[in-house]
Amino acid sequence: MEWNFGVLLKQPVTHEQADAFDHCDALADGAISYTLAPDAPDAHPHAVDPVPLHTLNCDIEAPTLLDAVAEAVRRIRLVDGLRAVGVSLPATVTLDEAAQRSGLGARALGALSREPGFPDPVAVEGTVFYDWDRVAAFLRDIGESVPDVPRDLAIAEHALRLADALDGAEVQPGLLKALGLPTT
Repeated sequence: MEWNFGVLLKQPVTHEQADAFDHCDALADGAISYTLAPDAPDAHPHAVDPVPLHTLNCDIEAPTLLDAVAEAVRRIRLVDGLRAVGVSLPATVTLDEAAQRSGLGARALGALSREPGFPDPVAVEGTVFYDWDRVAAFLRDIGESVPDVPRDLAIAEHALRLADALDGAEVQPGLLKALGLPTT
């Protein structure tokens, strides 16, 4: 199954990191992409949006979202200085992605998409996209149990934030063990 998500970085990708990224065999398949800031941002008439500069877009094949995030983070760590601190899911989804996220099968969601009240597509550029929040609200309205945040996303988000918080912190192994965390 292919998972589409964003990995949030501690800081934007530098030109040196972009060069290393582009020459890393584990990143050569194009499953993870970055946005690089312009060389002279002050020379541009519009301010550069910092969000894409801190986000790597990922399309990873894996059995679960958590497996996909772990694989992306493993690859990202191969580039010196790149540090994942969070994960996000896109606001717009295809029907297949909505089926993944909702836990319904693609066939079942496809049938529901023809029902009155199903949200209209929000963007069409060769692919039909839907606003995830509106799809989730529709599904909840018809009695489907759709989590606000997928469990795998919550686990990945907490793990990445914890790893970032622990990076460089001097926490005694006994305290980590008392908190139920591995000490290695």
